[in-house]
Amino acid sequence: MSETTPADQDRQPKPDPAENNAYFPSPYSLSQYTADKTDFDGLGTDEKYTGGRWKVLVIATDERYMLMQNETFFSTGNHPVETLLPLHHIAEAGYGIDIATVSGEPGKFEWWAYPKDDEAVGSAWEATKEQFKDPKRLAEVIEQGLDEYAAIFIPGGHGAMNGIPDSAVLREALDFFLDNDRLVITLCHGPAGLLASGVGRDENPFSGYRIVAFPDALDQGANIDIGYLPGKMPWALGEALEKAGIVVENTEMTGATMRDRNLLTGDSPLAANQLGKDSVAALLEKYGD
Repeated sequence: MSETTPADQDRQPKPDPAENNAYFPSPYSLSQYTADKTDFDGLGTDEKYTGGRWKVLVIATDERYMLMQNETFFSTGNHPVETLLPLHHIAEAGYGIDIATVSGEPGKFEWWAYPKDDEAVGSAWEATKEQFKDPKRLAEVIEQGLDEYAAIFIPGGHGAMNGIPDSAVLREALDFFLDNDRLVITLCHGPAGLLASGVGRDENPFSGYRIVAFPDALDQGANIDIGYLPGKMPWALGEALEKAGIVVENTEMTGATMRDRNLLTGDSPLAANQLGKDSVAALLEKYGD
């Protein structure tokens, strides 16, 4: 019988005491995927929007636990870098930010990935934390009207695959942004939200769009091997996107970003800084008056 070495133990997912059979990523995987600071290197432009009208609507996940195929739970949520670093760029460029969830319940974060020494992420968190704790309910936002929103932003984190892709309410919101030539911004696992556009339809309106997203190969291989995930995910993001006709251009995680028409995407936390810059450039181009 072989013994478990300290190195092996370091790759075992860490139990989450708040839920039965739930797990955080292993210490080793966090050493590979997280850091105390991001690659934030300043704003992409000194230009600012001063009109006071336009805002960005953020769709956060309200569900923490993903049930894996082996009946374990992955303790997830929105990734703080993928959420807050793009929001820092957007807020500093002068655009307002509203946070919503499908249920109106608090947004959930992968707090184990929070970069505690990063001033840009910290600034965005301080500015939005009360909204994430008490967000708007998406149906009520739609009922009140979406005319003031220049963009919708669906952050990443595996939690974006919980509930959001099946939401007919999110489908209604995305219809507005597509029909009114507004921007749609997402990254990493956030493109799962694009699947909502196909709920109850024969064809997804995003079919034919080119994006970058988190690679299935990592979630199905290395992320399990190093203990980032406690088991196989319930479904594969890239596979589902491709089935919906959405073209995933990347097979690796490199920090790539892409724009196809009004859809802006990034492949991972490594893309968060550049996607923030790309988003500001697109916002100022279309809504900078």
